[in-house]
Amino acid sequence: MTDSTMTADLDVRLEKHRVELTGYCYRMLGSSFEAEDAVQDTMVRAWRNYEKFEGRSSLRSWLYRIATNVCLDMLTAGNKRARPMDLTDSTPLAQAALSPRPDHTWLEPMPDARILPTVEDPAEAAVAKESVRLAFMAALQQLPPKQRAVLILREVLAWKASEVAELLDTTVASVNSALQRARATLAEREGHGADAKVSDPLDEEQQKLLDRYMAAFEGYDMTALTALLHEDAIMTMPPFDLWLTGHDDITGFMTTLGSACEGSRLVPVQVNGLPGFAQYKPDPEAGGYTPWAVQVLEISEGRLTGFHFFLDTKRWFPLFGLPLHLDALEAEPDQVEEGV
Repeated sequence: MTDSTMTADLDVRLEKHRVELTGYCYRMLGSSFEAEDAVQDTMVRAWRNYEKFEGRSSLRSWLYRIATNVCLDMLTAGNKRARPMDLTDSTPLAQAALSPRPDHTWLEPMPDARILPTVEDPAEAAVAKESVRLAFMAALQQLPPKQRAVLILREVLAWKASEVAELLDTTVASVNSALQRARATLAEREGHGADAKVSDPLDEEQQKLLDRYMAAFEGYDMTALTALLHEDAIMTMPPFDLWLTGHDDITGFMTTLGSACEGSRLVPVQVNGLPGFAQYKPDPEAGGYTPWAVQVLEISEGRLTGFHFFLDTKRWFPLFGLPLHLDALEAEPDQVEEGV
């Protein structure tokens, strides 16, 4: 086998693991772009050190060991990414103010296609989706880095305790202890968004709810929107730390500070194991529509319990493969392909 053939073969073997490794690093780091950087670093390290790989474990296990070390190195600064409701109290509409915080503050959204590999087992697919939802991701961020790694490897990826112990160069007893402490911390933090229940694929009732939401939002019909929202629904807008609770404050915000969103168009996306939309609002200068937000929706018992608007569109829309402008024709129904 020639060197070029061996190189191509290794490239293919490494790339087979990119999506699942990105999902792992994303759960560890809470950042879309840091996760992709971590995986790229993992691939480079694997490439450079492949001759030292002795094959005592599988290539997949070896890559996870490298990725874990990369993530732990990145987490030494102690930064914990969060949602607005993890940092401040809910603000009444009368006191609403848009105060941004730095990018590194926030838990970031991620397209399903970049972090959820295709699996045949429906139960395995459901666990994977639940483990990238915003509420679970926010809870993970409260764990010390090694506990975070243990919980993800044991609970999400279903590794054996002995396999995790080998990966982390520790004992099975230490792994079991870390898992117990991590579970206790997560149990204490059950809260906003933790009860989101979304079928995979969406059941008929949930799909109708999304269709009604899309029609209400695009029509800017606050009466119709109120009927879809749980009375304790939450709305967030990173990078602003403001968050609102209840349909009255949410719709009140949308018709005052958020009134520029009237006339928007929505494009369905799959994000963080949940349904969502890319929102384009009217562009009065260039015409057509300009990117405004990636919306992530949480559903429970036939109502919307949370919707989260991620506003840094110059970063998010390319990540989702979405155009940075829609003309009026493209924005007509059935004229825009779903972002992936």
